[in-house]
Amino acid sequence: MVFWEGYVSDETMGTFAPIVVYWLYAGFFQAMLASGFLDKHRLHTREEGEKKNLVPLSSVIKGVLLLQILQIATAHFYFSLTSTGVAAEMTIQPSIPIQILQIILAMFVMDAWQYFGHRYMHHNKFLYRHVHSQHHRLVVPQAVGAMYNHPLEALLLDMGGGVVSLLISGMTPRTEVIFLCLASIKGVDDHCGVWFPNGAGGNNVVLHLLVANRSAYHDVHHQSRGGKYNFSQPFFSFWDRLMGTHMPCVVLKRPGGGYEAKMVMKD
Repeated sequence: MVFWEGYVSDETMGTFAPIVVYWLYAGFFQAMLASGFLDKHRLHTREEGEKKNLVPLSSVIKGVLLLQILQIATAHFYFSLTSTGVAAEMTIQPSIPIQILQIILAMFVMDAWQYFGHRYMHHNKFLYRHVHSQHHRLVVPQAVGAMYNHPLEALLLDMGGGVVSLLISGMTPRTEVIFLCLASIKGVDDHCGVWFPNGAGGNNVVLHLLVANRSAYHDVHHQSRGGKYNFSQPFFSFWDRLMGTHMPCVVLKRPGGGYEAKMVMKD
């Protein structure tokens, strides 16, 4: 039993819930940063964002909204092909442990798809110049900019990776809702631009206690010298470690308030 049962189908929730979650979570960060409430947790000063970013926030929002129209169309097409026509209440849902295993499998599949596609976008000069560079116009990552990509990249990496992950994991549409919302949350976390220290020196934003791929980790990738490192997204960092593109970093307190991620260069 889920709260939307009897109101909307699992397929409808899988189409729209990740988008709603994206804007609620990203909007929270943007509002808190705009109000100054999270200034002491910033990885970059407000002035850095205004100076370094090559695209205004209004254009980022418009770009993301356009991509989410494409996301809705892709989800509708996917569900139209995979739907069994059986009502959700008649579908036998796997046990909770099985659903958790399916979600974990989908995370690893999505990470593999994203890592190699993302890395290739950087290594291919044509694709970087004409496609992936759009995302890197945000030198200082922003929560709402997690999905600010070229349409081709969004279709191949983000949506394509999502479809492949769902197909390989064998989830029911109900479990897919959970996974897709988790992916939205983690994508926003990676680009939120804030750091919440804890006793272990980590980041207590949602999911970040469980993984090494955190906001500071991805911030390094957006830095001018970090473009050849830390391609892993959205969940784990093991592909970087396995493929030799891992760039460790330390998070230091910035004079005047906030934090900054510093690369620890390899010998």
